[in-house]
Amino acid sequence: MQPDIDLFGLSLKTFGLLFALAFLASGAVIARRLKETGRPVDWAYEIVFAALVGGLVGSRLYYLVENYDKVKDDLLGGIFGGAGLVWYGGAIGGAIAVLLWAWRRGMLGVALLDICAAPLALGYAIGRIGCQVSGDGDYGKPWNGPWAMAYPHGTVPTTQTVHPTPIYETLAMGLWAYVLWTQRDRVRPGVLFALYLLGAGVERFLVEFLRRNETGALGLTTPQFESLGMAALGTLWLLLLARRPGGLRAGPTAAPAAA
Repeated sequence: MQPDIDLFGLSLKTFGLLFALAFLASGAVIARRLKETGRPVDWAYEIVFAALVGGLVGSRLYYLVENYDKVKDDLLGGIFGGAGLVWYGGAIGGAIAVLLWAWRRGMLGVALLDICAAPLALGYAIGRIGCQVSGDGDYGKPWNGPWAMAYPHGTVPTTQTVHPTPIYETLAMGLWAYVLWTQRDRVRPGVLFALYLLGAGVERFLVEFLRRNETGALGLTTPQFESLGMAALGTLWLLLLARRPGGLRAGPTAAPAAA
């Protein structure tokens, strides 16, 4: 584990570096797709910046709401402290910010959602590399299997061997990002984002069985209920699109620049 890198006397957080890399990689994919569809490539930087700001605000607010009992005595410290970023809050905050940007640019619609599908999956996959390298506590339950590992030098250390769940998520969402990218001109508008919701929801729901989060109703964790909501929305969306003439596939005359 390597939570920090010492660069000329400056301590850099590996999670932060991978977090930044996730946004850069997602921005590069968005730029490629914008170019393919005949839109300004510079918009990719605007989208990434909006997602970054909205994601940071949303993830922090989500953490404060989830852990209000822990931070209520020092709410200001909780707002500006260095710990406490929740992925679902970041996803909601980032989505709101990007939608506001799209409304301002006149690009509010399924075309934008489809453009963001593969980058979202890719960014998540890279972000989980940051969790693995820094050992930030997102690892799984105790396990003695063939690839179990300990995180003795992590940000949240443990000497007990556990499931390296960040690796599972990186592999799963990296593969899903590739699948979404290969289908970008083969399916009708709206399908890519619906597939992203379905894949991301199923992946997180399954990996939660191996993670350390506390269970609640029905023996499921809070992220699992949220994941079921994502997967259900994606499935319903796909079913509605499949009922239209032509099904889920793009029409024979469809072009990449179609809005």
